[in-house]
Amino acid sequence: MTAAVALAVDGGSSKTDLALVDVDGALLALVRGPTTSPHQIGLDECVNLLDGLLAQAMAAAGLTGPHPVAEVGHVMIAGADLPMEEEALQDAIAQQGWAGRTAVNNDTFAVLRAGTERGWGVAVVCGAGINCVGVSPDGHHARFPSLGAITGDWGGGDDVGMAALYAAARSEDGRGPKTTLERLVPAHFGLSTPRELAEAIHLGRIEGRRVLELAPVVLAEADSDATAGEIVDRLAAEIVAFARVAATRLRLTGGPLEVVLGGGLMQAANGRLQGAISEGLRAIGPEVVARVVLSPPIVGAALLGLDDLGADAQAQARLRRELEETASRG
Repeated sequence: MTAAVALAVDGGSSKTDLALVDVDGALLALVRGPTTSPHQIGLDECVNLLDGLLAQAMAAAGLTGPHPVAEVGHVMIAGADLPMEEEALQDAIAQQGWAGRTAVNNDTFAVLRAGTERGWGVAVVCGAGINCVGVSPDGHHARFPSLGAITGDWGGGDDVGMAALYAAARSEDGRGPKTTLERLVPAHFGLSTPRELAEAIHLGRIEGRRVLELAPVVLAEADSDATAGEIVDRLAAEIVAFARVAATRLRLTGGPLEVVLGGGLMQAANGRLQGAISEGLRAIGPEVVARVVLSPPIVGAALLGLDDLGADAQAQARLRRELEETASRG
């Protein structure tokens, strides 16, 4: 066993990053694989894929021998939304003995840690879907099931893209107001009309999940098209609602609070979206501010590992620098 080593995993809905880092902040290895979300591939396959990625990382780092290879492990998995899901993952991963002690959480915790050096605050993640987590200075959490429409959620690329397709179709047939999305939405897929796009999706020529690609189209039109602007304003309101409830539950509205905004949709955010979010957050508290995190979530997972190892600020800065540089090349 290499005692002063942390294992970090960010298992997203489309890919998985696994890193090994030491207490001095040196990146020993970073490997990438497909999604490990249990919702998509099942629990057993999730564990098998992670085990294979760890073997690759150990080989790259020149580490040999039986597990545990690390003193601590932070495994952040998309789709670990309910306590029972986290517990099932925790039990299955603990049995592998990859680390002396391992914490399994939803990947929103990694985004929060990647976006703030405080180690606490609120994170709202807009990727394909939307999720939120809050952590207070004393370690209490505010969580949401984040299972989509069945738990009242709206936001993320899927919902914004579907709203764009909905508006485009209604613009074409007259049930809704005219919008530039009528032309831009089908054009994104090389088609001429919303009806052609609807037929292509219905008949399987275009995968339905690709509607999330339309989110940047909506953001780009928000300042010049009323319908696109309404969609963006709705997204901002949903993000603020998540942050407000999390901050209120944790009694964090009376002082300085960072709301970390992560995910691909937030990294593509325009001035209108950012401005609407900032305005909404000011209504929560005068010292509540938004921060878009550009660091990949694997950085947050690794920093949580260094926190557990008692690494100093210099080591954490080194880890952030090395991991961001390496991840950007991958």
